[in-house]
Amino acid sequence: MAVSLQKHMHNIITILLLSLILQSQSQQFSNELSPKSLGFKKEKLSHLHFYLHDIPSGNNPTAVRVAEAAMTNTSETSFGATVMFDDPLTIGPERTSKLLGRAQGIYAFADLNNFGLLMALNYVFVEGIYNGSTLSILARNSVMSPVREMSIVGGTGLFRFARGYALAKTYFLNTTNGDTDVEYNVYVLHY
Repeated sequence: MAVSLQKHMHNIITILLLSLILQSQSQQFSNELSPKSLGFKKEKLSHLHFYLHDIPSGNNPTAVRVAEAAMTNTSETSFGATVMFDDPLTIGPERTSKLLGRAQGIYAFADLNNFGLLMALNYVFVEGIYNGSTLSILARNSVMSPVREMSIVGGTGLFRFARGYALAKTYFLNTTNGDTDVEYNVYVLHY
């Protein structure tokens, strides 16, 4: 009986030691850090206002259909159409106003019953204090709504760890060729 107890104790101690070793190795994978250790200062809320110009027409389109489903052209909502874009972001509603950056990404018509887009895009800023920084959006865009809210899920540069939302409002829509100007009010928390 004493030998059996010693054998079990030996097994229990071995299992406990292995557990401790495995646990200590898993803690090396991640550490908790304070934002200050990465040089981040106080978190702040910024409001950005600009216009996006989506231009699928003409000799120099900024938005191009890259894929479609068999049913896309017969669908009332263009379901399945996928568009790649590199749209200018300007300070004013005129396409000739000062360039602040580009909106680069894709949108896909993802709703069978309404005009609803799945949008995955980056705002790439090329002017002012945010030059070289980006904001990333992943959201649904209910294009027929007067104002659409979309999630900001991250960013780079001055927008590292960004989160927030963008409000989009159609400023101009050419129903013949699809050219669209959209006013954006963006509210973003960042360091």
